[in-house]
Amino acid sequence: MSKIKIAIQKNGRLHDESIKILKDCGISVENGKEQLKAEARDFPMEVMFLRNGDIPQYLRDGVVDLAIIGENILIEKGQDLTIAERLNFSKCKVSLAVAKDFNYTSVKDLDGKKIATSYPNTLKYYLADKNISYEIHQISGSVEIAPNIGLADAICDIVSSGSTLFKNNLKEVEVMLTSEAVLAVSPKIKPEAQKILRTLQFRIQSVLKARNYKYILLNAPNDKIGRIIKILPGMKSPTILPLHEKGWSSVHTVIQKNKFWEIIDQLKNEGAEGILVNPIEKMVF
Repeated sequence: MSKIKIAIQKNGRLHDESIKILKDCGISVENGKEQLKAEARDFPMEVMFLRNGDIPQYLRDGVVDLAIIGENILIEKGQDLTIAERLNFSKCKVSLAVAKDFNYTSVKDLDGKKIATSYPNTLKYYLADKNISYEIHQISGSVEIAPNIGLADAICDIVSSGSTLFKNNLKEVEVMLTSEAVLAVSPKIKPEAQKILRTLQFRIQSVLKARNYKYILLNAPNDKIGRIIKILPGMKSPTILPLHEKGWSSVHTVIQKNKFWEIIDQLKNEGAEGILVNPIEKMVF
């Protein structure tokens, strides 16, 4: 039986969230011995655990068919690779930062300065059209220490919460790009693997859609149902079931997660009672 080969980060937050989305798609991966390769259960998939920076070349060479990888890595090392799905997790920024006492007014203040980074291509793309000359210090790790030891005037690095910058007496001055986890595809993927990819994409899309919605149940007096339904933007229309108590009905529908509290307040004002809200595991259209 044909299998699809997918690469994910060997360890770290992206690794954990990649395993979670596969699990939510019904694909279990056991790697208790921390092997570099593992077979998935309940799905024709082989998982390879690799260093993030190595994954673009593995895709390019056709060693793996797919990869869950940070978009920032593709911008740095794999702009020729195709993104099949945006996964909406492991979000971060690649930013420029300087010491807190650096009198920064614009990116022109970095002209002729030394910049430390492990993202040399991203830095080059960003500064190329701004007519900024700079000296680069390419560092594979601990970039944030460079200004403190006199190695550089600024850094170009990933920023998530900003706590690392704060601890190293740095301030973020330019957001160069925003990034999230993506599903990238090898240009050498074979037709049989493409069929499995379509199945995987269907499952991922169902999981991601579900994460943006809540399932809501409420009780409402029948004379208020018309107004309540106008508040509820369901997938097609809400389900309405009569309750044992005369003059009351139960209303079932889904609402967008980002509109949750706004809608709940409106429902209460219109007389809705016993409002229950549940997460949704999958949404299949």
